[in-house]
Amino acid sequence: MNNEVTYYFPCQRWLAVEEDDGQLSRELLPVDESYVLPPSEDEGAGGGGDNNPLDNLALEQKDKSTTFSVTVKTGDKKNAGTDANVFITLFGTQDNTGMTLLKSSKTNSDKFERDSIEIFTVETLDLGDLWKVRIGHDNTGKAPGWFVDWVEVDAPSLGKCMTFPCGRWLAKNEDDGAIVRDLFHAELQTRLYTPFVPYEIILYTSDVFAAGTDANIFIVIYGCDAVCTQQKYLCTNKREQKLFFERKSASRFIMELEDVGEIIEKIRIGHDNTGINPGWHCSHVDIRRLLPDKDGTETLTFPCDRWLATSEDDKKTIRELVPYDIFTEKYMRDGSLRQVYKEVEEPLDIVLYSVQIFTGNVPGAGTDAKVYITIYGDLGDTGERYLGKSENRTNKFEKGTADTFIIEAADLGVIYKIKLRHDNTKWCADWYVEKVEIWNDTNEDEFLFLCGRWLSLKKEDGRLERLFYEKEYTGDRSSNCSSPADFWEIALSSKMDDIDIATVTGPMADYVQEGPVIPYYVSVTTGKHKDAATDSRAFVLLIGEDDERSNRIWLDFPRGKKGFSCGSVEEFYVAGLDVGIIKKIELGHDGASPESCWLVEELCLAVPTQGTKYTLRCNCWLAKDRGDGVTSRVFDLLDAMVVNIGVKVLYEMTVWTGDVVGGGTDSNIFMTLYGINGSTEEVQLDKKKARFEREQNDTFIMEILDIAPFTKMRIRIDGLGSRPEWFLERILLKNMNTGDLTMFYYGDWLSQRKGKKTLVCEMCAVIDGEEMMEWTSYTVSVKTSDILGAGTDANVFIIIFGENGDSGTLALKQSANWNKFERNNTDTFNFSDMLSLGHLCKLRVWHDNKGIFPGWHVSYIDVKDNSRDETFRFQCDCWLSRSEGDRQTLRDFACANNEIRDELEETTYEIVIETGNGGETRENVWLILEGRKNRSKEFLVENSSRQRAFRKGTTDTFEFDSVYLGDIASLCVGHLAREDRFIPKRELVWHVKTITITEMEYGNVYFFNCDCLIPLKRKRKYFKVFEVTKTTESFASKVQSLVPVKYEVIVTTGYEPGAGTDANVFVTIFGANGDTGKRELKQKMRNLFERGSTDRFFLETLELGELRKVRVEHDSSGYYSGWLVEKVEVTNTSTGVATIFNCGRWLDKKRGDGLTWRDLFPSV
Repeated sequence: MNNEVTYYFPCQRWLAVEEDDGQLSRELLPVDESYVLPPSEDEGAGGGGDNNPLDNLALEQKDKSTTFSVTVKTGDKKNAGTDANVFITLFGTQDNTGMTLLKSSKTNSDKFERDSIEIFTVETLDLGDLWKVRIGHDNTGKAPGWFVDWVEVDAPSLGKCMTFPCGRWLAKNEDDGAIVRDLFHAELQTRLYTPFVPYEIILYTSDVFAAGTDANIFIVIYGCDAVCTQQKYLCTNKREQKLFFERKSASRFIMELEDVGEIIEKIRIGHDNTGINPGWHCSHVDIRRLLPDKDGTETLTFPCDRWLATSEDDKKTIRELVPYDIFTEKYMRDGSLRQVYKEVEEPLDIVLYSVQIFTGNVPGAGTDAKVYITIYGDLGDTGERYLGKSENRTNKFEKGTADTFIIEAADLGVIYKIKLRHDNTKWCADWYVEKVEIWNDTNEDEFLFLCGRWLSLKKEDGRLERLFYEKEYTGDRSSNCSSPADFWEIALSSKMDDIDIATVTGPMADYVQEGPVIPYYVSVTTGKHKDAATDSRAFVLLIGEDDERSNRIWLDFPRGKKGFSCGSVEEFYVAGLDVGIIKKIELGHDGASPESCWLVEELCLAVPTQGTKYTLRCNCWLAKDRGDGVTSRVFDLLDAMVVNIGVKVLYEMTVWTGDVVGGGTDSNIFMTLYGINGSTEEVQLDKKKARFEREQNDTFIMEILDIAPFTKMRIRIDGLGSRPEWFLERILLKNMNTGDLTMFYYGDWLSQRKGKKTLVCEMCAVIDGEEMMEWTSYTVSVKTSDILGAGTDANVFIIIFGENGDSGTLALKQSANWNKFERNNTDTFNFSDMLSLGHLCKLRVWHDNKGIFPGWHVSYIDVKDNSRDETFRFQCDCWLSRSEGDRQTLRDFACANNEIRDELEETTYEIVIETGNGGETRENVWLILEGRKNRSKEFLVENSSRQRAFRKGTTDTFEFDSVYLGDIASLCVGHLAREDRFIPKRELVWHVKTITITEMEYGNVYFFNCDCLIPLKRKRKYFKVFEVTKTTESFASKVQSLVPVKYEVIVTTGYEPGAGTDANVFVTIFGANGDTGKRELKQKMRNLFERGSTDRFFLETLELGELRKVRVEHDSSGYYSGWLVEKVEVTNTSTGVATIFNCGRWLDKKRGDGLTWRDLFPSV
């Protein structure tokens, strides 16, 4: 008062529930008195609006304040809603908002009802970092009690959205009786994004008749490189729509939107065409924003002077505008205000695009629904445009017709993508789009989009919206990503090699991290307790050796699914840092309220690149108010059950679909790979949304057994779906570790009607331009025995096995004999254009047991390789019948041409030792080989000055005579000082990098990846043990093991209620030498697989070698098909070796993960 200083606090805002943002209180900032003094007489209004100095302060005041969007969730409990007056206080590190009444909800007029979500706006000055929320009510009304689930506070200007869990009552008669609670944010639920910035948007309505509108106006602002804001409606309620946008007026809005960068290239304005008078004539638009250093502002003017009306001009309600001039006001260092006016240099051109849409010429292709299109270019997009008026037809989108539409937009640059959709209205809504052509009428550029898809809820995949890419486009298609698995796949791909992780934005930012990334499979079983389920977001964190940790890996569900339900088994495909050998795993969730409890029964982690799967029986609560009160827990994998699932190598697979009409497919696609070191099982290629479409190349990640170099690939489609045919051009495999490339060429149809009229193809691997296999043809002669009832009416199939893999399933259909497989007849079948299998070793033959007389007694089968002019005989002399012999209809036979030798007693081993650069030695080295059958004596390699070994970076080869050891499993290596040699105090080490052992008689190779420093010792009790890393079995060795063997299969059914099954059960046993094929487990006059029962079966097949996996499955038939399998035990009756495969899981479509098959592995 003594200094006579007057402070002015302008407001110019409503304090009303029904107006503005609904706030009843506001915080004000002082301004200079010049802003509140009346303007001089010579200052007039312009542009149809008042030139009030206070109006120019709105943008700056918005920048100095923080607008919070407060979302309050009322619980889904009886009487959870409240009639009381609710208030909230936000606490920051510098200040708080004081008590703020939550009166004006943006979502519901009747606020805080059961299971409702309310959104409010709270505007305040800088609070600092928000850390607490106080929420309560005044306990008035008929039902004041209130159950609050959570409160979410979003601050766009800070780029932070924070969740404050509650999960408690605010009621005098519930819980602890409190009606006010302090809530603290859950750090794991905090979401960060790019902060918004304030924009002042002034829209000038023209001075023409009926220029004003009652419609709701929206705006989108575009910067460079297609960066844009969300589409934002300017009015918040119907009342504002009536007040603004009147004839000859200026409508001003201050709002926070995404930062589009330094340059604004264009804006899009439009309206929803609602209200009594929706038509609008816009004169121009001004957008003002702060300069980057906030020392001034810039105003961009966007001329329009066009109608946005369905009854005027070109009848469009959307316009794209480009800036004409920029007016900049900047405060200089001396305090003066510098004003600069300039025209925009080289603005985007406004272009007319001709869009021609071809409706297919197939039955029911036309549509009566409303169709919308969005066009994307490298400079931006058009937004969604309604295709209302066709330039050449009255009745649009009819079968076999082409409709042309004109779309006006700012120059999009190179167009690469479109989005088509319809609203599924009218009687005939289904629509088949053949193709879309787009012309730029200014520079005559043409863009072609090959579609060939239905937009229909009833056909194909039932989608009404599709993305299509330009015919020549080869860039990124990650916009097709919709599920977390899609983003994880991109994180693993080679696309990320040259990308700076720090620059990744958008949804992809949550899926990338520094360092080598590998895939993981996580499976979580939730307990069956009534409170076991949770809607919280779960995560895992992996801890390796030397405490190396991955980032927190979130277990996110695909869109539309949320939470872990009671008794559910949820599986996730994720990627994370390669931490080496995993020692511990942390499992937790982001729930912080008392009700976000979770009972975890079991946790499984599979690491395909290490070939290991860990299973932990947890049976613990992750909850604030259960168990020990923690929501995350670290599990030691020493307590886990470990199984070997086979080491996989990551490959990037690129599939080219041909440029022919109808070349894309909806069928399921299956792949089998063959290599020098074995073959893979048949795996299905995931189609995702838009893979395997016409003239398209699709790249994705595959995990493949380490069998390279590859020799061939088999591709099969099932011929199902609305498009059962596929034109396959070629396939490329790229090793993600080594970069090795393998190409497979085909260039023909997989179809029952076109091309070769087959659904299966085999492609020879091409490496460095050289084909890895030769082509041949086979003649198969089948002799049916001369005994009573030997002939069959069933359909017969075979698979031929050789040193280069197998032939796949061959149906014996076309024979010279009209009636095939009759008693004492020989039937001949020819198979041309097949990849050579080399020397043959095994034949699998079976029939489908159909026909009047399906039983069959086969004498022998001859297979002739016509290019080698060599015939291989497979002696059979047995029944394939459900009613004769051992009642098996599938059998494996060894080739009679191959000599079975007696087991070796002694042999020679070649040992190749590679010394690394980490240390060489002049001392001695000793080795002992551990085999499946025997253990070798010590092999001592003596170093001498004359014959020096184990130098840095060198490879040394030795030969070692020993008793035959069988398959080598491990290796003991010691570093021994020579006699009477002085050993210095400092430690001397030898760096052994790799050791390769070859058994010379059969040619089996055993590779040990050691990469270890072995210290020099004087005694032999100090040594290192290495497990075999990779085994390559020779063809000669495989032949020796192909002798008939009976396996006893014991299946134990669980004890839980309903554990037994009435379905037909099948089993496939996999070993080092192959598999048994799918065998049905059946016994005459016995009720099998009952609760708590143990059932025994005998399967005869050729020796499988070491058992690696058992697949057990059923066909879901019968009244009670669900089945709880406890374990499967398989015993080789010739050796007495038993292998146990534990399961303990349901095979039931209605329980757990819903699978009716399981792959079981022996425990490590």
